Amino acid sequence: MIRPAPAPAKAGAADLARCLARAAEAVCRHYLPHGCRRGRYWVTGDVDDTPGRSLYVRLTGPDSGPGAAGKWTDSATSEHGDLLDLIGRRRHLPRLADTLDEARAFLALPHPQSPAAPAQAAPAPGNSPEAARRLFAAGRPISGTPAEAYLRARGITASLGWPALRFHPSVWYRETGDSPLEAWPALLAAVTDTGGHITGIQRTWLDRTRPQKAPIVDPRRALGHLLGNGVRFGIAADTIAAGEGVETMLALKSVLPMLPMIAGLSANHLAALAFSPAWRRLYVARDNDAAGRHAAERLHERGHDGGIEVRDLVPVHGDFNADLIRLGPTALSAHLALQLVPADRIRFLVNPGCRPP
Repeated sequence: MIRPAPAPAKAGAADLARCLARAAEAVCRHYLPHGCRRGRYWVTGDVDDTPGRSLYVRLTGPDSGPGAAGKWTDSATSEHGDLLDLIGRRRHLPRLADTLDEARAFLALPHPQSPAAPAQAAPAPGNSPEAARRLFAAGRPISGTPAEAYLRARGITASLGWPALRFHPSVWYRETGDSPLEAWPALLAAVTDTGGHITGIQRTWLDRTRPQKAPIVDPRRALGHLLGNGVRFGIAADTIAAGEGVETMLALKSVLPMLPMIAGLSANHLAALAFSPAWRRLYVARDNDAAGRHAAERLHERGHDGGIEVRDLVPVHGDFNADLIRLGPTALSAHLALQLVPADRIRFLVNPGCRPP
């Protein structure tokens, strides 16, 4: 996937369309989750994402002209357009301004400043959602970056073009309050609420020369409001999986690519995850320790009270990233197949004709 350049805060329709095109696969996974990638295209039934193969979106290509990325055509109706058109149709937005706001929200861009607004915003409080939003907005998509290399080194083969993931080449780190500041590259993971608003961020500092975490005392920290929220990979219609770590859930994505997932970032935060009214079944991809078991028990209790079926996905080793590395994707798929509801096994695991590459 071509790496999108950051869009300016005052981006208009043309700028936003180009930025969306450079993240075309992530746009399609977000707005057309029932489709799938076939070569250079994302294929689904129509702009309402019904099953089928009539609508196709070009995922790669130049910014404009023949073969441009982001262009779509519905061969059944001869309708066509760019990703802004698609987002407006998909969300049933009557005005271009509403579509532009939706696109900015997807790209985690701020709204354009009014003429009377100050040119430079005041500093955000250190551990606030606003500080998290600003840091995430300063990052860039992870394709071709050390963040992608780090995740691939963890055995993860899933698509990484998710809006929740970004890379920043230089994020400040301080071991303690009186320690000197150090700058390290970092994987950024946006924490969002059920409405899709960024409330926090997790920073995973990375080694400058090797695809692993930075050699510092605490290479992973979060800021902002995390309780009840999580890092989201896909939008759940009725069924979702939730677990602790980003790497854990991306490991599961490597073998269950069509199942929407959330990373709660810790056992305590996972136990407090806010439920969506649309959920009917929740798979808890728990870690194999006491904290993981306790989080799963709490979610079972809350699911029972809320009319949601909760089922455990239990790893062989400590977590599902360890399973992916030690067992490999084929054995991990077989292990998970035994724990999925039969209908979900067909829907999410056994679907070779629509499995992302």
